[in-house]
Amino acid sequence: MPGIFSMIASGDIPSYKVAENDQFYAFLDINPLVKGHTLVIPKKEVDKLFDLDEDTYIGLMAFAKYVSHGIEKSFKCDRVAMSVIGLEVPHAHVHLVPITTMSDIDFTRPKLQLEAEEMKSIADLISSNL
Repeated sequence: MPGIFSMIASGDIPSYKVAENDQFYAFLDINPLVKGHTLVIPKKEVDKLFDLDEDTYIGLMAFAKYVSHGIEKSFKCDRVAMSVIGLEVPHAHVHLVPITTMSDIDFTRPKLQLEAEEMKSIADLISSNL
């Protein structure tokens, strides 16, 4: 049975899509640290980032870079940070987080609770800036 991220990428589970191509999918984190917090995944289901084949790994980084430019254009931030964490989902992914301070990427702090309309608006904003 496919994992949750594979089901999101295939459209079986709804998400706030930011960008997609034939190999990769970017969507908003439903428990964001800050507005614009985005997850980028390969559609190929592989548990660990460094277990991806070379082409998929390089492609994922290039796609994350592309998405980061849209995030940076959408939110006032000093940079877009990238983090590789996520033991709870066995599917390689990176977090892209617009930051102005180091605490913006502190995964131990309380997460934002945003309404569906605001999440959709954020996803649309990032998409429009790609």
